[in-house]
Formats: sequence, C-alpha cells, structure tokens
Amino acid sequence: MSAPRKLSGLQKDVLRLYRDCLRAARQKPEESRPRFRAFARAEFEKNIDSMKRTDAKAIEYLLRVGRRRMEQYMSPNVRDITKV
Repeated sequence: MSAPRKLSGLQKDVLRLYRDCLRAARQKPEESRPRFRAFARAEFEKNIDSMKRTDAKAIEYLLRVGRRRMEQYMSPNVRDITKV
C-alpha cells in the first residue's frame, strides 16, 4: 500500500477555505444553512474544470476573492443567500 499523495501548499489553502466556508455556514440560521453550503460548493466547482492546477497566480487570486466574499457573506446582517 502506497503513502497518500502529499498536497501542495495551494491545494491545502483551497481545502482550508472550503472547510472555513462550511464551518461559517453553521453560524447562519438553520433554514438557510443548506443554501450557504450549496453556494460554497457551486463556487468551488465553477472553477474546477476551467483552471489548470499549475496556474498558481489564478488560484491565489481566487483564494483572495473567496476569502473576501466569505467575510462579506458571514456578516451577521446576511441571513440568507440565493444562487443567481
């Protein structure tokens, strides 16, 4: 049995942001949590096929954008989210 493949720093950052989004969704009202989780998943899946794993600049940019958006959406004033 071989050892599991090691993740790069960027891959770890992407997974950390995704987990943080899912954890932050737990802070939202019970009825809107599934929509927050679905929105986070859709945002991550949107870029999966259109981007190369080696395109570090684009990934870093999307990580910065994702962190900013997560901070905005996790404001106590935001109670629900809809996918447009």
